[in-house]
Amino acid sequence: MSENTPITVAYGDGIGPEIMQATLDIIKAADAKINIEVIEIGEKVYNRGNTEGIEPSAWNSLLKTKVFLKAPITTPQGGGFKSLNVATRKTLGLYANVRPCVSYFPYVQTKHPVMDVVIMRENEEDLYAGIEYRQTDQVMQGLKLISLPGSEKIIRYAFEYAKANGRKKVTCFMKDNIMKFTDGLFHRIFDKVGAEYPEIEKESWIVDIGAAKLATSPELFDVVVMENLYGDILSDVTAQMTGSVGLAGSANIGDNCAMFEAIHGSAPRRAGQNSANPSGLLLGAVMMLAHINQSDIATKVHNAWLKTLEDGVHTYDIFREGFSKEKVGTKEFAKAVIARLGQKPTTLKPVEYHDFDVSMKPYYDYKNSPKAKKELVGVDIFLHWTAGTADELGKLVENISDESLELVSITNRGVKVYPGGLSETFCVDNWRCRFIANEKITKHKNIIALLDKFQKAGFDFIKTENLYTFDGESGYSA
Repeated sequence: MSENTPITVAYGDGIGPEIMQATLDIIKAADAKINIEVIEIGEKVYNRGNTEGIEPSAWNSLLKTKVFLKAPITTPQGGGFKSLNVATRKTLGLYANVRPCVSYFPYVQTKHPVMDVVIMRENEEDLYAGIEYRQTDQVMQGLKLISLPGSEKIIRYAFEYAKANGRKKVTCFMKDNIMKFTDGLFHRIFDKVGAEYPEIEKESWIVDIGAAKLATSPELFDVVVMENLYGDILSDVTAQMTGSVGLAGSANIGDNCAMFEAIHGSAPRRAGQNSANPSGLLLGAVMMLAHINQSDIATKVHNAWLKTLEDGVHTYDIFREGFSKEKVGTKEFAKAVIARLGQKPTTLKPVEYHDFDVSMKPYYDYKNSPKAKKELVGVDIFLHWTAGTADELGKLVENISDESLELVSITNRGVKVYPGGLSETFCVDNWRCRFIANEKITKHKNIIALLDKFQKAGFDFIKTENLYTFDGESGYSA
Protein backbone atom coordinates (compact mmCIF):
# COMPACT_ATOMS: atom_id res chain seq x y z
CA MET A 1 0.00 0.00 0.00
CA SER A 2 1.36 3.43 -0.93
CA GLU A 3 1.98 6.01 1.75
CA ASN A 4 -0.74 8.46 2.73
CA THR A 5 -0.64 11.92 1.19
CA PRO A 6 -0.69 14.80 3.68
CA ILE A 7 -3.37 17.42 2.98
CA THR A 8 -4.39 20.63 4.72
CA VAL A 9 -8.08 20.99 5.55
CA ALA A 10 -10.03 24.12 6.57
CA TYR A 11 -13.59 23.64 7.83
CA GLY A 12 -14.51 27.24 7.01
CA ASP A 13 -17.57 29.23 8.07
CA GLY A 14 -21.37 28.95 7.83
CA ILE A 15 -22.24 25.57 6.35
CA GLY A 16 -18.52 24.85 5.87
CA PRO A 17 -17.99 22.58 8.90
CA GLU A 18 -21.03 20.45 8.03
CA ILE A 19 -20.24 19.90 4.36
CA MET A 20 -16.54 19.36 5.10
CA GLN A 21 -17.33 16.65 7.63
CA ALA A 22 -19.67 14.95 5.16
CA THR A 23 -17.01 15.15 2.44
CA LEU A 24 -14.27 13.72 4.64
CA ASP A 25 -16.57 10.93 5.86
CA ILE A 26 -17.21 9.88 2.25
CA ILE A 27 -13.64 9.94 0.96
CA LYS A 28 -12.35 8.17 4.09
CA ALA A 29 -14.98 5.47 3.62
CA ALA A 30 -13.69 5.10 0.05
CA ASP A 31 -10.20 4.40 1.49
CA ALA A 32 -8.61 7.67 0.43
CA LYS A 33 -4.96 7.56 1.50
CA ILE A 34 -4.63 10.91 3.24
CA ASN A 35 -3.26 12.42 6.43
CA ILE A 36 -5.15 15.53 7.48
CA GLU A 37 -3.78 18.72 9.01
CA VAL A 38 -6.53 21.13 10.11
CA ILE A 39 -6.07 24.90 9.97
CA GLU A 40 -8.37 27.77 10.93
CA ILE A 41 -9.19 30.42 8.34
CA GLY A 42 -11.95 32.87 7.63
CA GLU A 43 -14.34 34.84 9.80
CA LYS A 44 -12.86 34.04 13.21
CA VAL A 45 -9.39 34.95 12.03
CA TYR A 46 -10.62 38.16 10.40
CA ASN A 47 -12.40 39.09 13.62
CA ARG A 48 -9.16 38.69 15.57
CA GLY A 49 -7.79 41.61 13.57
CA ASN A 50 -6.03 39.65 10.84
CA THR A 51 -7.08 41.37 7.61
CA GLU A 52 -5.96 38.40 5.47
CA GLY A 53 -8.12 35.81 7.25
CA ILE A 54 -5.26 33.35 7.69
CA GLU A 55 -2.52 33.00 10.33
CA PRO A 56 1.20 32.46 9.54
CA SER A 57 1.02 28.97 11.05
CA ALA A 58 -1.65 28.05 8.52
CA TRP A 59 0.65 29.14 5.68
CA ASN A 60 3.28 26.82 7.12
CA SER A 61 0.90 23.88 6.80
CA LEU A 62 -0.01 24.77 3.22
CA LEU A 63 3.62 25.12 2.20
CA LYS A 64 4.35 21.74 3.76
CA THR A 65 1.46 19.66 2.41
CA LYS A 66 0.97 21.65 -0.84
CA VAL A 67 -2.62 20.32 -1.05
CA PHE A 68 -5.49 22.40 0.38
CA LEU A 69 -9.10 21.20 0.74
CA LYS A 70 -11.02 24.31 1.70
CA ALA A 71 -14.63 24.80 2.80
CA PRO A 72 -16.35 28.14 2.06
CA ILE A 73 -15.49 31.08 4.29
CA THR A 74 -17.19 34.36 5.18
CA THR A 75 -15.26 37.55 4.42
CA PRO A 76 -16.49 40.49 6.53
CA GLN A 77 -18.11 43.27 4.56
CA GLY A 78 -16.45 46.66 4.34
CA GLY A 79 -13.00 47.88 3.44
CA GLY A 80 -9.71 46.60 4.77
CA PHE A 81 -10.36 42.87 4.42
CA LYS A 82 -8.51 40.96 1.72
CA SER A 83 -9.91 38.07 -0.28
CA LEU A 84 -8.35 34.88 1.07
CA ASN A 85 -9.04 33.08 -2.20
CA VAL A 86 -7.16 35.68 -4.22
CA ALA A 87 -4.30 35.76 -1.70
CA THR A 88 -3.98 31.97 -1.70
CA ARG A 89 -4.01 31.70 -5.49
CA LYS A 90 -1.33 34.36 -5.91
CA THR A 91 0.86 33.37 -2.97
CA LEU A 92 0.97 29.69 -3.92
CA GLY A 93 1.15 30.30 -7.68
CA LEU A 94 -2.16 28.59 -8.45
CA TYR A 95 -2.33 29.60 -12.08
CA ALA A 96 -5.17 27.35 -13.29
CA ASN A 97 -8.75 27.44 -12.06
CA VAL A 98 -10.60 24.33 -13.26
CA ARG A 99 -14.40 24.14 -13.11
CA PRO A 100 -16.21 21.14 -14.61
CA CYS A 101 -19.81 22.14 -15.42
CA VAL A 102 -21.99 19.09 -16.04
CA SER A 103 -25.75 18.67 -16.43
CA TYR A 104 -27.35 15.86 -14.41
CA PHE A 105 -30.67 15.83 -16.24
CA PRO A 106 -33.31 14.66 -15.43
CA TYR A 107 -32.27 14.49 -11.76
CA VAL A 108 -31.41 18.21 -11.72
CA GLN A 109 -33.65 20.51 -13.75
CA THR A 110 -31.86 22.45 -16.47
CA LYS A 111 -32.57 24.01 -19.85
CA HIS A 112 -29.43 22.29 -21.14
CA PRO A 113 -29.75 18.54 -20.59
CA VAL A 114 -26.70 17.72 -22.73
CA MET A 115 -23.77 19.59 -21.21
CA ASP A 116 -20.30 18.59 -20.07
CA VAL A 117 -17.97 21.60 -20.24
CA VAL A 118 -14.75 22.27 -18.35
CA ILE A 119 -13.86 25.94 -17.91
CA MET A 120 -10.12 26.62 -17.60
CA ARG A 121 -9.52 30.09 -16.17
CA GLU A 122 -6.13 31.77 -15.86
CA ASN A 123 -5.86 32.67 -12.21
CA GLU A 124 -3.02 35.12 -11.53
CA GLU A 125 -2.92 38.02 -13.95
CA ASP A 126 -5.18 39.99 -16.34
CA LEU A 127 -7.16 42.79 -14.63
CA TYR A 128 -7.14 40.69 -11.46
CA ALA A 129 -3.53 41.70 -10.88
CA GLY A 130 -5.34 44.43 -8.96
CA ILE A 131 -3.13 47.30 -10.19
CA GLU A 132 -5.42 50.32 -10.14
CA TYR A 133 -4.99 54.06 -9.83
CA ARG A 134 -7.07 57.18 -9.51
CA GLN A 135 -5.45 59.49 -12.05
CA THR A 136 -7.70 62.55 -12.09
CA ASP A 137 -10.98 63.80 -10.66
CA GLN A 138 -12.87 61.93 -13.36
CA VAL A 139 -10.74 58.94 -14.39
CA MET A 140 -9.73 55.68 -12.73
CA GLN A 141 -7.30 53.21 -14.30
CA GLY A 142 -6.91 49.45 -14.08
CA LEU A 143 -3.99 47.71 -15.78
CA LYS A 144 -4.56 44.52 -17.77
CA LEU A 145 -1.42 42.39 -17.62
CA ILE A 146 -1.04 39.31 -19.84
CA SER A 147 2.31 37.51 -19.92
CA LEU A 148 3.90 34.91 -22.16
CA PRO A 149 4.62 32.44 -19.31
CA GLY A 150 1.22 33.01 -17.65
CA SER A 151 -0.62 32.38 -20.90
CA GLU A 152 1.39 29.30 -21.76
CA LYS A 153 0.92 27.66 -18.36
CA ILE A 154 -2.88 27.82 -18.38
CA ILE A 155 -3.16 26.90 -22.06
CA ARG A 156 -0.77 23.95 -21.75
CA TYR A 157 -2.64 22.75 -18.66
CA ALA A 158 -5.89 22.87 -20.64
CA PHE A 159 -4.44 20.66 -23.38
CA GLU A 160 -2.82 18.25 -20.91
CA TYR A 161 -6.09 17.97 -18.99
CA ALA A 162 -7.97 17.27 -22.21
CA LYS A 163 -5.43 14.65 -23.26
CA ALA A 164 -5.49 12.85 -19.90
CA ASN A 165 -9.27 12.85 -19.59
CA GLY A 166 -10.25 11.84 -23.11
CA ARG A 167 -11.51 15.28 -24.09
CA LYS A 168 -11.70 15.90 -27.82
CA LYS A 169 -11.60 19.69 -28.20
CA VAL A 170 -10.07 22.78 -26.57
CA THR A 171 -11.58 26.19 -27.31
CA CYS A 172 -9.98 29.57 -26.65
CA PHE A 173 -12.08 32.64 -25.80
CA MET A 174 -10.43 36.09 -26.15
CA LYS A 175 -11.05 39.60 -27.50
CA ASP A 176 -8.07 40.22 -29.75
CA ASN A 177 -10.06 42.18 -32.31
CA ILE A 178 -9.97 45.03 -29.76
CA MET A 179 -7.12 44.22 -27.33
CA LYS A 180 -4.56 43.28 -29.95
CA PHE A 181 -1.54 43.12 -27.66
CA THR A 182 -2.90 41.44 -24.50
CA ASP A 183 -5.58 39.16 -25.91
CA GLY A 184 -3.59 38.90 -29.11
CA LEU A 185 -0.71 37.37 -27.14
CA PHE A 186 -3.08 34.88 -25.45
CA HIS A 187 -4.44 33.83 -28.86
CA ARG A 188 -0.98 33.40 -30.39
CA ILE A 189 0.20 31.25 -27.48
CA PHE A 190 -2.96 29.13 -27.82
CA ASP A 191 -2.17 28.50 -31.47
CA LYS A 192 1.49 27.76 -30.71
CA VAL A 193 0.84 25.33 -27.84
CA GLY A 194 -2.14 23.77 -29.59
CA ALA A 195 0.04 22.77 -32.53
CA GLU A 196 1.83 20.34 -30.16
CA TYR A 197 -1.45 18.40 -29.68
CA PRO A 198 -2.53 17.34 -33.20
CA GLU A 199 -4.90 14.72 -31.79
CA ILE A 200 -7.05 17.41 -30.11
CA GLU A 201 -9.39 19.69 -32.05
CA LYS A 202 -8.71 23.40 -31.61
CA GLU A 203 -10.97 26.41 -32.11
CA SER A 204 -10.99 30.09 -31.13
CA TRP A 205 -13.86 32.49 -30.55
CA ILE A 206 -14.11 36.19 -29.79
CA VAL A 207 -15.41 36.06 -26.22
CA ASP A 208 -18.72 37.84 -26.79
CA ILE A 209 -20.05 35.58 -29.57
CA GLY A 210 -18.31 32.60 -27.96
CA ALA A 211 -20.14 33.27 -24.71
CA ALA A 212 -23.43 33.54 -26.58
CA LYS A 213 -22.83 30.16 -28.22
CA LEU A 214 -21.77 28.63 -24.89
CA ALA A 215 -24.92 29.92 -23.22
CA THR A 216 -27.24 28.58 -25.92
CA SER A 217 -25.42 25.49 -27.21
CA PRO A 218 -23.09 24.17 -24.48
CA GLU A 219 -23.08 20.73 -26.11
CA LEU A 220 -20.77 22.19 -28.78
CA PHE A 221 -17.99 22.79 -26.24
CA ASP A 222 -15.64 20.53 -24.31
CA VAL A 223 -12.71 22.34 -22.62
CA VAL A 224 -12.74 26.16 -22.80
CA VAL A 225 -9.64 28.16 -21.80
CA MET A 226 -9.80 31.87 -20.99
CA GLU A 227 -8.07 34.78 -19.33
CA ASN A 228 -8.93 35.60 -15.73
CA LEU A 229 -11.86 38.03 -16.02
CA TYR A 230 -13.65 36.21 -18.84
CA GLY A 231 -13.15 32.91 -17.03
CA ASP A 232 -14.45 34.23 -13.72
CA ILE A 233 -17.67 35.46 -15.29
CA LEU A 234 -18.32 32.58 -17.65
CA SER A 235 -17.45 29.81 -15.19
CA ASP A 236 -20.27 31.03 -12.92
CA VAL A 237 -22.63 31.38 -15.88
CA THR A 238 -21.78 27.88 -17.09
CA ALA A 239 -22.13 26.36 -13.62
CA GLN A 240 -25.57 27.97 -13.24
CA MET A 241 -26.60 26.59 -16.65
CA THR A 242 -26.23 23.05 -15.30
CA GLY A 243 -29.14 23.73 -12.97
CA SER A 244 -27.33 24.32 -9.70
CA VAL A 245 -24.17 26.22 -8.77
CA GLY A 246 -24.28 24.24 -5.52
CA LEU A 247 -23.17 21.06 -7.30
CA ALA A 248 -19.99 22.51 -8.81
CA GLY A 249 -16.50 21.86 -7.48
CA SER A 250 -13.39 23.82 -8.33
CA ALA A 251 -9.65 23.17 -8.47
CA ASN A 252 -6.89 25.77 -8.35
CA ILE A 253 -3.69 24.21 -9.70
CA GLY A 254 -0.08 25.38 -9.52
CA ASP A 255 3.25 23.78 -10.34
CA ASN A 256 3.83 22.96 -6.67
CA CYS A 257 0.56 23.51 -4.77
CA ALA A 258 -3.16 23.10 -5.33
CA MET A 259 -6.42 24.17 -3.66
CA PHE A 260 -9.81 22.46 -3.98
CA GLU A 261 -13.19 23.86 -3.01
CA ALA A 262 -16.87 24.31 -3.85
CA ILE A 263 -17.67 27.37 -5.91
CA HIS A 264 -20.60 28.42 -3.69
CA GLY A 265 -20.36 30.56 -0.57
CA SER A 266 -20.66 29.88 3.15
CA ALA A 267 -24.49 30.39 3.33
CA PRO A 268 -24.53 31.38 7.03
CA ARG A 269 -28.33 31.34 7.12
CA ARG A 270 -28.23 27.57 6.53
CA ALA A 271 -25.52 26.88 9.10
CA GLY A 272 -26.21 24.25 11.75
CA GLN A 273 -29.42 22.95 10.15
CA ASN A 274 -28.08 19.70 8.64
CA SER A 275 -29.64 20.73 5.33
CA ALA A 276 -26.76 21.91 3.12
CA ASN A 277 -25.80 19.98 0.02
CA PRO A 278 -22.14 18.85 0.32
CA SER A 279 -21.89 17.95 -3.39
CA GLY A 280 -19.85 20.95 -4.54
CA LEU A 281 -17.16 20.41 -1.93
CA LEU A 282 -17.28 16.64 -2.45
CA LEU A 283 -16.64 17.06 -6.18
CA GLY A 284 -13.81 19.43 -5.31
CA ALA A 285 -12.38 16.67 -3.10
CA VAL A 286 -12.76 14.21 -5.98
CA MET A 287 -10.62 16.51 -8.12
CA MET A 288 -8.12 16.61 -5.25
CA LEU A 289 -7.91 12.82 -5.16
CA ALA A 290 -7.19 12.72 -8.88
CA HIS A 291 -4.55 15.42 -8.42
CA ILE A 292 -2.70 13.41 -5.76
CA ASN A 293 -2.70 10.35 -8.03
CA GLN A 294 -5.56 8.53 -6.32
CA SER A 295 -7.69 8.47 -9.45
CA ASP A 296 -9.17 5.08 -8.56
CA ILE A 297 -10.60 6.54 -5.34
CA ALA A 298 -11.78 9.65 -7.18
CA THR A 299 -13.58 7.46 -9.71
CA LYS A 300 -15.20 5.36 -6.97
CA VAL A 301 -16.48 8.39 -5.03
CA HIS A 302 -17.75 10.26 -8.07
CA ASN A 303 -19.66 7.28 -9.43
CA ALA A 304 -21.20 6.60 -6.00
CA TRP A 305 -22.31 10.24 -5.89
CA LEU A 306 -23.85 9.94 -9.37
CA LYS A 307 -25.65 6.76 -8.30
CA THR A 308 -27.04 8.55 -5.24
CA LEU A 309 -28.32 11.36 -7.43
CA GLU A 310 -29.79 8.84 -9.86
CA ASP A 311 -31.54 6.97 -7.04
CA GLY A 312 -33.43 10.13 -6.12
CA VAL A 313 -31.75 10.71 -2.75
CA HIS A 314 -31.64 14.51 -2.78
CA THR A 315 -31.02 17.40 -0.42
CA TYR A 316 -33.58 20.21 -0.25
CA ASP A 317 -31.97 22.36 -2.96
CA ILE A 318 -32.58 19.87 -5.76
CA PHE A 319 -35.50 17.90 -4.26
CA ARG A 320 -38.61 17.82 -6.46
CA GLU A 321 -41.97 16.47 -5.31
CA GLY A 322 -43.11 13.59 -7.47
CA PHE A 323 -39.65 13.01 -8.90
CA SER A 324 -37.13 12.75 -6.09
CA LYS A 325 -37.46 9.66 -3.92
CA GLU A 326 -36.14 10.89 -0.57
CA LYS A 327 -35.31 14.29 0.92
CA VAL A 328 -32.29 14.03 3.18
CA GLY A 329 -29.99 16.23 5.23
CA THR A 330 -26.27 16.70 4.96
CA LYS A 331 -25.30 13.74 7.14
CA GLU A 332 -27.87 11.44 5.57
CA PHE A 333 -26.73 12.34 2.08
CA ALA A 334 -23.17 11.44 3.01
CA LYS A 335 -24.35 8.08 4.36
CA ALA A 336 -26.26 7.43 1.13
CA VAL A 337 -23.13 8.07 -0.97
CA ILE A 338 -21.07 5.82 1.31
CA ALA A 339 -23.63 3.04 0.92
CA ARG A 340 -23.18 3.19 -2.86
CA LEU A 341 -19.38 3.11 -2.98
CA GLY A 342 -18.40 0.57 -5.61
CA GLN A 343 -21.59 1.14 -7.62
CA LYS A 344 -21.99 2.99 -10.91
CA PRO A 345 -24.89 4.97 -12.34
CA THR A 346 -26.97 3.37 -15.07
CA THR A 347 -28.69 6.43 -16.59
CA LEU A 348 -26.06 9.08 -15.98
CA LYS A 349 -22.68 8.55 -17.62
CA PRO A 350 -20.11 6.91 -15.31
CA VAL A 351 -16.82 8.76 -14.90
CA GLU A 352 -13.22 7.59 -14.89
CA TYR A 353 -10.27 9.67 -13.73
CA HIS A 354 -6.69 9.33 -14.92
CA ASP A 355 -3.46 10.50 -13.31
CA PHE A 356 -1.38 13.16 -15.02
CA ASP A 357 1.29 15.61 -13.90
CA VAL A 358 1.41 18.77 -15.97
CA SER A 359 4.20 20.23 -13.82
CA MET A 360 6.64 17.82 -15.45
CA LYS A 361 5.94 19.16 -18.92
CA PRO A 362 8.63 21.47 -20.35
CA TYR A 363 7.63 25.09 -20.74
CA TYR A 364 9.32 27.37 -23.21
CA ASP A 365 12.69 28.52 -21.90
CA TYR A 366 11.85 32.20 -21.62
CA LYS A 367 15.01 33.07 -19.68
CA ASN A 368 17.34 31.73 -22.35
CA SER A 369 15.28 32.39 -25.48
CA PRO A 370 16.52 35.05 -27.93
CA LYS A 371 15.64 38.57 -26.83
CA ALA A 372 14.02 41.00 -29.24
CA LYS A 373 15.87 44.16 -30.21
CA LYS A 374 14.10 46.79 -28.10
CA GLU A 375 14.28 50.42 -29.18
CA LEU A 376 12.81 53.50 -27.50
CA VAL A 377 10.94 55.54 -30.12
CA GLY A 378 8.71 57.89 -28.15
CA VAL A 379 6.61 58.53 -25.08
CA ASP A 380 2.98 59.01 -24.08
CA ILE A 381 2.52 61.71 -21.45
CA PHE A 382 -0.81 61.75 -19.61
CA LEU A 383 -2.12 65.07 -18.32
CA HIS A 384 -4.75 66.15 -15.81
CA TRP A 385 -6.12 69.22 -17.58
CA THR A 386 -9.45 71.09 -17.52
CA ALA A 387 -8.59 74.55 -18.86
CA GLY A 388 -10.10 74.36 -22.33
CA THR A 389 -10.75 72.40 -25.51
CA ALA A 390 -8.67 69.75 -27.23
CA ASP A 391 -7.52 72.27 -29.84
CA GLU A 392 -6.45 74.70 -27.14
CA LEU A 393 -4.50 72.00 -25.35
CA GLY A 394 -2.91 70.89 -28.62
CA LYS A 395 -1.59 74.38 -29.38
CA LEU A 396 -0.11 74.69 -25.89
CA VAL A 397 1.58 71.29 -26.09
CA GLU A 398 2.89 72.02 -29.60
CA ASN A 399 4.96 74.77 -28.07
CA ILE A 400 6.62 72.22 -25.75
CA SER A 401 7.71 69.85 -28.52
CA ASP A 402 11.38 70.00 -29.43
CA GLU A 403 13.59 68.67 -32.19
CA SER A 404 14.01 65.25 -30.56
CA LEU A 405 10.38 64.50 -29.58
CA GLU A 406 7.49 65.75 -31.69
CA LEU A 407 3.81 65.78 -30.71
CA VAL A 408 1.87 63.59 -33.17
CA SER A 409 -1.53 63.29 -31.46
CA ILE A 410 -3.61 63.85 -28.36
CA THR A 411 -6.28 61.34 -27.38
CA ASN A 412 -8.98 61.31 -24.73
CA ARG A 413 -10.20 57.91 -23.50
CA GLY A 414 -8.50 56.38 -26.54
CA VAL A 415 -10.14 58.66 -29.12
CA LYS A 416 -7.98 61.03 -31.18
CA VAL A 417 -9.00 64.62 -30.47
CA TYR A 418 -5.97 66.52 -31.85
CA PRO A 419 -5.08 67.31 -34.53
CA GLY A 420 -8.23 66.97 -36.60
CA GLY A 421 -10.58 65.97 -33.77
CA LEU A 422 -14.34 66.48 -33.82
CA SER A 423 -16.11 68.91 -31.52
CA GLU A 424 -18.78 66.24 -30.89
CA THR A 425 -16.30 63.99 -29.03
CA PHE A 426 -16.96 64.10 -25.30
CA CYS A 427 -13.75 64.64 -23.34
CA VAL A 428 -12.87 64.05 -19.70
CA ASP A 429 -9.98 65.51 -17.70
CA ASN A 430 -7.42 62.85 -18.69
CA TRP A 431 -5.42 63.45 -21.90
CA ARG A 432 -2.75 61.33 -23.59
CA CYS A 433 -0.14 63.30 -25.51
CA ARG A 434 1.90 61.12 -27.86
CA PHE A 435 5.40 62.15 -28.79
CA ILE A 436 7.43 60.29 -31.41
CA ALA A 437 11.20 60.67 -31.60
CA ASN A 438 13.30 61.58 -34.57
CA GLU A 439 16.77 60.15 -35.02
CA LYS A 440 18.30 62.46 -32.43
CA ILE A 441 16.65 60.86 -29.33
CA THR A 442 19.10 59.82 -26.62
CA LYS A 443 17.14 57.23 -24.66
CA HIS A 444 15.52 58.52 -21.46
CA LYS A 445 17.48 61.76 -21.34
CA ASN A 446 15.20 63.41 -23.91
CA ILE A 447 12.05 62.26 -22.13
CA ILE A 448 13.26 63.71 -18.84
CA ALA A 449 14.00 67.00 -20.60
CA LEU A 450 10.51 66.99 -22.12
CA LEU A 451 8.88 66.38 -18.73
CA ASP A 452 10.88 69.28 -17.33
CA LYS A 453 9.35 71.50 -20.02
CA PHE A 454 5.85 70.32 -19.06
CA GLN A 455 6.55 71.13 -15.44
CA LYS A 456 7.85 74.61 -16.22
CA ALA A 457 4.78 75.24 -18.39
CA GLY A 458 2.56 74.44 -15.39
CA PHE A 459 1.09 71.15 -16.65
CA ASP A 460 0.09 68.38 -14.23
CA PHE A 461 1.50 65.24 -15.83
CA ILE A 462 0.25 62.14 -14.03
CA LYS A 463 1.84 59.28 -15.91
CA THR A 464 4.20 58.39 -18.74
CA GLU A 465 4.41 55.30 -20.93
CA ASN A 466 7.55 54.77 -22.97
CA LEU A 467 6.96 53.64 -26.56
CA TYR A 468 9.16 50.83 -27.85
CA THR A 469 9.59 48.73 -30.94
CA PHE A 470 10.61 45.09 -30.68
CA ASP A 471 12.59 43.80 -33.67
CA GLY A 472 11.18 46.75 -35.55
CA GLU A 473 7.53 45.99 -34.71
CA SER A 474 5.47 48.51 -32.79
CA GLY A 475 5.00 47.64 -29.11
CA TYR A 476 2.15 50.09 -28.50
CA SER A 477 -1.40 50.60 -29.76
CA ALA A 478 -2.08 53.10 -32.52
